[in-house]
Amino acid sequence: MTEKSKISNKKELSLEQREELLKVLKARFEKNMNRHKGLEWAKVQAKLDDNIEKLWSLNEMERTGGEPDVVDYDKNKGEYIFYDCSAESPKGRRSVCYDREALESRKKHKPDNNAIDMATAMGVELLTEEQYRALQKHENLDKKTSSWVQTPSDIRELGGALFCDYRFGHVFVYHNGASSYYGARGFRGSLRV
Repeated sequence: MTEKSKISNKKELSLEQREELLKVLKARFEKNMNRHKGLEWAKVQAKLDDNIEKLWSLNEMERTGGEPDVVDYDKNKGEYIFYDCSAESPKGRRSVCYDREALESRKKHKPDNNAIDMATAMGVELLTEEQYRALQKHENLDKKTSSWVQTPSDIRELGGALFCDYRFGHVFVYHNGASSYYGARGFRGSLRV
């Protein structure tokens, strides 16, 4: 396994790591208010303080280049929703096929990992097509890269998987064989806190 595809087995951050991560998240939150109009950092931080186990997942999102930020608040569940908001698909999560089945089906030139297993190990979920489109309404991302998205089971059962990107002023959804992987394709995650 390469360094970029490793996920830390220690699912706890030190006090110093938590403080540093919170500082980064607060600065990003304040710099990008267009992503979360009407939300206040103090309330987000209070929720994070009550759910410190989620900080490990946010740290994994950050460590792999995702630049996580709050994009919504679910009033019914009382949860803040974080997405990876990096300009391009997170660098530390690229060159991966879609899932374990796809990885195991490759006879040669296997990638180091797959998107579904990496997301699960990080404690996050791949964005759905709907979530990806909603994220693109805040700002245009993946202008040079693409990101795997959750794929409906009927497509996956036939060997395919979906990915999205932003080109020519539009969000495009494409398909590929689930076992394919490219240096410019990774995945974006979501996390509820």
